[in-house]
Amino acid sequence: MRILVLGGTVFLSRAVAEAALAHGHDVTCAARGVSGRVPDGVSLVRWDRAEAVPSELVGAQFDAVVDVSRIPSHVREAVAAFRDAHWTFVSTINVYADTATLGGTPATLALLDPIETDDDSGSDPDVYGAMKVACENTVRSGTAAALVIRPGLIVGPGDPSGRFAYWPARFAEAARDGLPVLVPEPVDDPVQLVDVRDLAEWIVTAAEQGTTGDFDAVCPPMPRSELLAQVAVGAGADPELVAVAPEVLAEHEVVPWSGPRSIPFWAADLVDAGFMAHDVTSSLEAGLQIRPFAETARDTLVWLSATPDAKVTGLTREEEQEVLAAVRH
Repeated sequence: MRILVLGGTVFLSRAVAEAALAHGHDVTCAARGVSGRVPDGVSLVRWDRAEAVPSELVGAQFDAVVDVSRIPSHVREAVAAFRDAHWTFVSTINVYADTATLGGTPATLALLDPIETDDDSGSDPDVYGAMKVACENTVRSGTAAALVIRPGLIVGPGDPSGRFAYWPARFAEAARDGLPVLVPEPVDDPVQLVDVRDLAEWIVTAAEQGTTGDFDAVCPPMPRSELLAQVAVGAGADPELVAVAPEVLAEHEVVPWSGPRSIPFWAADLVDAGFMAHDVTSSLEAGLQIRPFAETARDTLVWLSATPDAKVTGLTREEEQEVLAAVRH
């Protein structure tokens, strides 16, 4: 197959290019080429998608296209140029207007109203999700065969967010210094995530099989305690875990999700209970495979060791121990 990856230099799109190449396909990446490099063996066509389709791609025929954009005008132009291919559009779980229903699926959950304009405030989850809805609609209505995949938290080596990396890095520190690790209550709140390599593999195999439809791309809901137990295995650590109530964390200016003084993956009251409690039976039946997150944690640590400037968000070890000392005083 001839596969066009719109992107291909960073994280997921690069993982897709690697997976497609490993499957023996002829892979072209169309990207600006400023955020990273394409995998060896992949062709790069430089394309700033704010500009017209480059001459090298005009009239080119591809069997499959993979796009991860959030910009509606970019998706419209690409669909118009390559409408005869099997399209995989990587959307987001943020497209759902209903984040309260437990066990929701793409067939049962309402979507946000689309934003068709190229809004520059796409860091707002609702705006980001609404722009993705518009992109999804363009792909479905304008291509020969459309697969829409909605990931939640994508993790693993190369993750630019630093959210998942916090946990294996912290457990590895605990293995070295023998100090406890702070975890937020309730420890058994559900989480859903997906290893970038599992997602990329599914995207490539689904393109090979001509899969169409809408699917979420996360693991089945798992308690945070189980995820952390797997991380501990991957990090070769068995630290004492100290659970702290959300109101106590707030008193010590600890925030959820990401950023300075945060505890990553702790959603607190940022999202409703259904946000990370989707039923992904249809995705698993369609070929999504989930590796043990112990493996993800282990490989993330290898990547962190080889990439000194990799981002790791969240509380520093010193800040964490200060909070624990105050809580235990």
